[in-house]
Amino acid sequence: MTYLAASGVSLDDIGILDAGIVALLGYAVVFFGLILLMLVVMALGKVFMARQSRPVQKKAPAPAAAPAAAPVAAPAEAPVVAAPGSAGPVKLYDTPPKTAAMIMAIVADQMGKPLNELRFISIKEVKD
Repeated sequence: MTYLAASGVSLDDIGILDAGIVALLGYAVVFFGLILLMLVVMALGKVFMARQSRPVQKKAPAPAAAPAAAPVAAPAEAPVVAAPGSAGPVKLYDTPPKTAAMIMAIVADQMGKPLNELRFISIKEVKD
């Protein structure tokens, strides 16, 4: 026989109204816990997003002392660095980028290889 701790009433002897109230209180406790968990997850997400978007300040190394008579050269173009996981640039001839992306995805799928393991040099639309 199960008893309610606060009132000393047996749970076998309660009516339908009392059972409904006990069930509603149980649902309320569960939903209150879920809402608290949701608020904690949202707060942690905002904290981590703020931490991630904040720029990391690095100390710049002190410039080396250059001789005063040295001529200043024009800055050379920096080499283009490919994105991590890519195999380099692709030249597109008469092909929109969206279409080129679909072609590369289809080729990778048909070959059964990951896209980052394939090297596309150029994509050209063949017109009849």
